[in-house]
Amino acid sequence: MFPLQSMTIDELIEQFESLEDWEEQCDYLIDIGFDLPKLPDEHKIEPNKVHGCQSNVWLVANTSDGDSPVVEIQAESDAMIVNGLIAVLLAAYSGRTPQEILDTDIKAIFARLGLDRHLSPARRNGLFGMVKKIRSIAEQAA
Repeated sequence: MFPLQSMTIDELIEQFESLEDWEEQCDYLIDIGFDLPKLPDEHKIEPNKVHGCQSNVWLVANTSDGDSPVVEIQAESDAMIVNGLIAVLLAAYSGRTPQEILDTDIKAIFARLGLDRHLSPARRNGLFGMVKKIRSIAEQAA
């Protein structure tokens, strides 16, 4: 397994596709969720909460200054599987420019990972709630 902080979305997809079935993939999501850096308690406040999620999710982002600003995202949930989904989002979005975030076809990534087929409707809604918040941050920074 790749260290989460340096894992690209392509590496994550490759690892995911090498697993036999959804049960192994789900276990992998939980495993990478355990590697997710913890969000400091002072960030676990209402303005940082992602609405639409079944579990509690807090998400914060910082945009660097400069000619090519990048968005660094931190997030955490109180649900193990959701932390794995956060890890997928971080691999897809964190460390990218606002325009790269807006240009990312996240639905295609979710389809390759099978998340569109295997997640419950409530989990999918929460996942897209996180995507919506990240895209809003990117739009404001663009």
